[in-house]
Amino acid sequence: MTDDSIIIPDPDVSAENPVSEYWIWMGPHRPAFPRHYFENMTQNWGLSPLDTTPHPAAEFAAQRRTHLAQTFPDATLVIPTGNMKVRANDTNFRFRPGTDFFYLTGCFDPDVVLVIRSEAGEARSTLYVAERRDHRTHEYFSDSHYGELWVGPRPGVAEAAQIFGIPAAPLEQLEADLQAVKTPRTLVVRGFDERVDGLVSAHADDHALVEELGDMRLTKDDFEVAQLQLAIDYTTKGFEDVVRALPEAVNRSERVIEGVFNLRARVEGNDVGYETIAASGSHATILHWVHNHGEVRNGDLLLLDAGVECHNLYTADVTRTMPINGTFSPLQRKIYELVLAAQEAAIAEVAPGVSFFKPHETAMKVIAQGLYEWGILPDPPEISMRRDKQMHRRYTLHGTSHMLGLDVHDCANARNESAYGELRPGFVLTVEPGLYFQPNDLTVPEEYRGIGVRIEDDILVTETGYRNLSAGLPRTVDAIEAWMREIQGRGITNLNL
Repeated sequence: MTDDSIIIPDPDVSAENPVSEYWIWMGPHRPAFPRHYFENMTQNWGLSPLDTTPHPAAEFAAQRRTHLAQTFPDATLVIPTGNMKVRANDTNFRFRPGTDFFYLTGCFDPDVVLVIRSEAGEARSTLYVAERRDHRTHEYFSDSHYGELWVGPRPGVAEAAQIFGIPAAPLEQLEADLQAVKTPRTLVVRGFDERVDGLVSAHADDHALVEELGDMRLTKDDFEVAQLQLAIDYTTKGFEDVVRALPEAVNRSERVIEGVFNLRARVEGNDVGYETIAASGSHATILHWVHNHGEVRNGDLLLLDAGVECHNLYTADVTRTMPINGTFSPLQRKIYELVLAAQEAAIAEVAPGVSFFKPHETAMKVIAQGLYEWGILPDPPEISMRRDKQMHRRYTLHGTSHMLGLDVHDCANARNESAYGELRPGFVLTVEPGLYFQPNDLTVPEEYRGIGVRIEDDILVTETGYRNLSAGLPRTVDAIEAWMREIQGRGITNLNL
């Protein structure tokens, strides 16, 4: 990381006296520039190359903006992408655009704002972007936020319009344009850009805009399904990488596993879609174990919950539980096969018109029956699962499904009746029952304690039923063992990148 905070004091240049005959002041954390250097750096540059190929989602995004404009025909809609977030001092976290903004534009850059107005049922959209800081301005080399020598070329007004198929305007024009708005309402997706939030007074219907976007995103179009499949295919490669590296990870940290998977995520996609859970041994009983600093030991199970986020930001979310040494013990097999039976029963319920909660109820009934037969639950499911008891939940803990898309827990702002009503074609949801015997749980036999199993797949609701998008990863005990043997037989160190 280049350190641009070194100060070279000059007695003749300061904030009060920013320009001298020989120096130009650039701020308190930057060295002053000699005038000769400044003049030299603003001459004899060619235009930086910038790919202006139209974004592959441009047509889909246009349809989404039209739908939104028709839903709010008397409103101006303001959707910002957000700003860079400071990690420490003058270094930032890697930027990820606001989900609703990206869904409507395909634009990946910070500080951009989308404004949509409805005119005769048509969406009149404007994308407000910062002008390019290229060789035509001193900011090309002096601006660490936008300057192209610092952050590389990014689309300006002309380029953004060409790439995203949306008329664009300078970001500096946004305030004046919003002040000139004539529509009865101006609604804002808030919490992403403090400056934008301050330009428009909060409206009671702001949340209605967010809810509508959540509802829209529930149903994936063809582009979105293809992107999810791509992310899942990359994730399958990442799981294979982990299996290949497992012999080298034994007696080392779970972070070896995390690092191997995350390498695949950055090689193939934008990043991981969420913090990788690489839980070996009893850490598998901790639902969101992301510390990943435990020891990988032969004889234990590994619960790997991980997903690649593709370059268009759709993420996979897959979990497999596998034996670190390649072979399930009889007890591990017994527990695993109960969870697998629950998952298969739950997946079989997925179809249009089925309640969102039906797969969960089905999975829990299978698990509760197994726990009763093992003597862990004292009562059969019809009693232990009653609303006033819920005894099985001590060992299952979480729901079976959530929506999946641009966010790993997608569409969180959708209306409850939309997200948790009946399943519809185009919905993509996870099916992920789990069974967790905590290492200090005295209600289970000692040999069960510290074993956790979760199996998770990504399921598309189709017109006639479902399609398992992550079916490329094995799920049965025998198939997992054979898969691990086959992969490890190819060699440990070759990640096939």
